[in-house]
Amino acid sequence: MAWYSSGVSNSELIENLWRNKLIKDERVKEAFLKVDRAHYSPISPYSDSPQPIGHSATISAPHMHASAIEHLLPSILPSPSRPAPRVLDIGSGSGYLTHVIAELVGSEGGTVVGLEHIPALRDLGARNMAKSAQGREFLESGRVRFRVGDGRKGWKETTSDDASTDGHASTAARRRSSVNERSPMGEVEGQGERQGEDKDEGKWDAIHVGASAKEIHKELIDQLRSPGMMFVPVDDDDMGLQQHIWEVKKDNKGEVSKRRLFGVRYVPLTDPPK
Repeated sequence: MAWYSSGVSNSELIENLWRNKLIKDERVKEAFLKVDRAHYSPISPYSDSPQPIGHSATISAPHMHASAIEHLLPSILPSPSRPAPRVLDIGSGSGYLTHVIAELVGSEGGTVVGLEHIPALRDLGARNMAKSAQGREFLESGRVRFRVGDGRKGWKETTSDDASTDGHASTAARRRSSVNERSPMGEVEGQGERQGEDKDEGKWDAIHVGASAKEIHKELIDQLRSPGMMFVPVDDDDMGLQQHIWEVKKDNKGEVSKRRLFGVRYVPLTDPPK
C-alpha cells in the first residue's frame, strides 16, 4: 500500500499513511504530523519513496520510518519505569526520523542522539532540524544531539542534559556544569548522573539503525538497556543483495531475543567514503 500514500502536503502524506494502516498508533501519527518532511528531503518530500540526500545516502521512504517507529514505540515512549527514554538513531542522515523520535521521548529528560559516520551528514541533520522552531528548541535544550562515529560500534555518551549538538556546552549549561571533550569524534562526558539514570547509564532504551549491517553487531546489543529494543536491517548474504529487518529485544533479565520481520533495501552500514 506504500505507493498509494504519497501526498501534496505533509498532512496529506501522513493521513494517507494512516488510512493505509502504515501508521497505526495515534501517537505516532501526531508525531509525524509535527515534523514537515520538506525540511529534510530536498526532492519530492511528500512522496512515499526514498530520496537522495548526498554522500551516497538517502532519506528512507516515510512508510519505512513509520514502521520503525511503530516497532520501537514501547521503548521510545516515557513510562513510570522509564521517565526519560534514551534513543540512538544510527545513520541519522537528514535528521528526519531523529526529529520524529524527539517528539515522542517526552520533556522529562528524554534524549535522542543522531549518529553519522560522515561529518557533513551530521551537520546536515542539525541544519535541517534548525529550520523549525520546535527543532531549534530540541537542539538548544539538548533533547537532540548529533554526533560523528562508527555506527557499527554504537555510541556511549554519558552526559548531562546540558550538551549541545556540536559537542560543546551551551551558555546556560556552562553555568550549571562543566563538560570535557574526550574524543576526536565529539564525545562528551558530563559530571554526575542524569536525573532518572540507573546502572544502565549511557545505554539506550531503543536503537534505530538506518543502514544495512553485515551482522547484528554485538556492540549494539551490549548498549541496549534491560529492557530495550533495536530495529536493524541486516544483509542476508555477503553481497548485500538481500536484506531483512530484525527486531532485537533485551528483557528485564538481560536475555536477548531476535526476530526477522520483512525484506528491505537499505544503503550499507560501512566506513565513510574516502
